[in-house]
Amino acid sequence: MKSATSRTMIATSAVAVTAAVTLAVPTAMAATPTPAKPSQTKASVTGSAQVRLTYSPDDDVRTFTFDAHAAPFTRPVGEYSGLPTDAKGTMKVSHWVARDNVTVRFEGRVDCLVTSPGTATLTAVVTRADPTVKHMLGKRLGFSVYDGDGHRGEGRVGFSWSVVNADQNEAGEWVEGRAGTCMAPAPYAPVTKGGYTVRHADLPLIPPTDR
Repeated sequence: MKSATSRTMIATSAVAVTAAVTLAVPTAMAATPTPAKPSQTKASVTGSAQVRLTYSPDDDVRTFTFDAHAAPFTRPVGEYSGLPTDAKGTMKVSHWVARDNVTVRFEGRVDCLVTSPGTATLTAVVTRADPTVKHMLGKRLGFSVYDGDGHRGEGRVGFSWSVVNADQNEAGEWVEGRAGTCMAPAPYAPVTKGGYTVRHADLPLIPPTDR
């Protein structure tokens, strides 16, 4: 027959084992967290606005219209299926020249978009241009947008010509530089009428087949 001391030792051991198992289970569960689901939100920048040039005041009316949406990995680059910054959509530019009372327009196909909260950088290749600016056809142009933190009329736009993107060729001559995908200056031209909405989303993971 077991003594009272033996029975006490057995009971104590059983409690210790139970406690150890109880403590071990949460620890094991914590070591394998549930993977976070990828965000379903896609980046975009939309809207239309007129801007003014602080460095060259005039009566001209310059309007920039964007309807750009992220479309990751849809434009193959070499052996890769595409880039996380791939995008689709349209850009339109309209410039009323007060001196000549004429409006010049061109538009293009968006090919790249990257965002951060309230701001976006995008590029587009010109697909249609008025005769006076037909030299723009086929060019990739860069744009940046600040949406004014949701306050209409307080946004800004930047673009890759006018006073930026100068470059030198091998002969040392100054020429207009080429804009690479998603390359644009900071948004420097204040909005005077209209506005934009930037929807931010982090860039998605590169597919395993492209790594």
